Amino acid sequence: MLQGLTPLAREARAWTFGEARNIVARLMRVRLDTDAERDLAGTLIAEGRIGELVETFPQFARPVVFECGYGASGLPHLGTFGEVTRPTMVRAAFRALTDDAIPTRLLVVSDDMDGLRKIPDNVPNRAMLEEDRDKPVTSVRDPFGEHPSFGAHNNARLRAFLDSFGFEYEFMSATENYRSGRYDDVLRRVLALFDQVQAIMLPTLGDERRATFSPFLPISPKSGRVLQAPTVERHPDRGTIVFPDEDGTLTEAPVTGGYVKLQWRTDWAARWTALDVDYEMSGKDLVDSIRVSSRICKVLGGEPPETFTFELFMDEHNQKISKSKGNGLTMEEWLRYGAPESLTYYMFASPKSAKRLYFDVIPKATDEYLQHLDAYNRGSQHLETFHRPANDRPAPNPLDNPAWSVNAGAPPAKGSPVSFSLLLNLVSAANASDKAILWGFLSRYLPGATPQSEPMLDRLAGYAIHYYEDFVLPAKRFRAPTAKERAAFADLAARLRALPAGCQDAELIQNEIYEAGKAAGFEPLRAWFQALYEVLLGQSQGPRFGSFAAIFGLRETLDLIEAHVTAP
Repeated sequence: MLQGLTPLAREARAWTFGEARNIVARLMRVRLDTDAERDLAGTLIAEGRIGELVETFPQFARPVVFECGYGASGLPHLGTFGEVTRPTMVRAAFRALTDDAIPTRLLVVSDDMDGLRKIPDNVPNRAMLEEDRDKPVTSVRDPFGEHPSFGAHNNARLRAFLDSFGFEYEFMSATENYRSGRYDDVLRRVLALFDQVQAIMLPTLGDERRATFSPFLPISPKSGRVLQAPTVERHPDRGTIVFPDEDGTLTEAPVTGGYVKLQWRTDWAARWTALDVDYEMSGKDLVDSIRVSSRICKVLGGEPPETFTFELFMDEHNQKISKSKGNGLTMEEWLRYGAPESLTYYMFASPKSAKRLYFDVIPKATDEYLQHLDAYNRGSQHLETFHRPANDRPAPNPLDNPAWSVNAGAPPAKGSPVSFSLLLNLVSAANASDKAILWGFLSRYLPGATPQSEPMLDRLAGYAIHYYEDFVLPAKRFRAPTAKERAAFADLAARLRALPAGCQDAELIQNEIYEAGKAAGFEPLRAWFQALYEVLLGQSQGPRFGSFAAIFGLRETLDLIEAHVTAP
């Protein structure tokens, strides 16, 4: 699927391909030892001879590791979706750039050994969770009574969540990594290099925290809680630390085998080192943590991954979205009103710019995605039909089309013949409460179309009904036309009656709407269109009215004018 795209990928300007090129540069730096090797590898890559590169340098056959984390103390949410979808897009770009000859892995690591510090608001049996507070999430009882632990419950929800979107990933449990021995080597290194790790961490802390800080968080053998206790003795020769338990008893424990975990910045660095992570993305709020963890990673003998910092989403009031505040959108809310592809597109577009994440962005994001998908499938940008113009002038690179990245290199062959904004207005005018009503109009406008033949359109119809019922209908404010507008509506009605019965030519209808507005002297003409929306639909804006009338029907549009304009 992604093979044979290397020449286009080298030229692609989408940010995902810029990141893919950065990963290639990292591999050249980390996996090759001499300048001569790098020169040869650079030539092979530049000429698209990736298979030969892997044969010449077997170290390139080792998978490139993309990684992201999941906070297992809460249920999967919109941020979880972003954590996985962004690296998935970069991974697709990397595979195209390297002709899919270098294997890749996407690890989703659940931080399920973290202590449960805060009880989530959206779970039952909160009193039981309160009893287990500060224990590793995989040692906290499941408030739903379905799994061995709260961590196991959330991990199962995470996997089901990611599977429902078709993500290709490998799940990892931090608890399992600590207990199985996967982290043992790096944990011993942290112990041996304790002072160097402390020298990096302590300047980042306040005076009070600095006095007792240790990169190791022991698990109390008495209470089972994760303790923020100082390390009072270190024994690298036998791989143990000594710490005061909750009752003050000095206790010795090995740093391996799951008896301790690492403070999160050190944990991040240790994870990168133990798992050979090549690429990780994170939000703007973690810039300092990336810097600190990268320094620790180098102390531990690892090479920090290539990183990308994305801007955080804002709510409708341009305030940072916070799970504790509950502002902004939830995953469930977006998926009630918009397709997953529209959310992925919103996360793809301008990732380094702050954007509002609120209900009113959904229709725009949906239609922008559909426009890009339509452009891709029209042929000018489709991979199967793409060709350079005869005059060798630049042509749009299909890999720069957002639909390519949104769908991880496999855009669907069909989008929707009707925009989401048009559907919203159709729902509004028809007062539709179910998709069957909408399809009565759509099947007339698109002869032969069915929910089965137009699956995206059918999905959008359901989203449009939900959006209309929850946001458009409560805000509808019809107004009476002015005398000038009333005359223009009468002229428009006469023009529409003069068209062939059942006319569905959106351009022809649009021209008559223009002429009616110009004849009435509207200047600027957008005031005429605003009047159409406010008088007929009870809202201040909408899609091209000619397209709406073509789908809604001439007779129905005339009835709408009759009901809102000419009726006494």
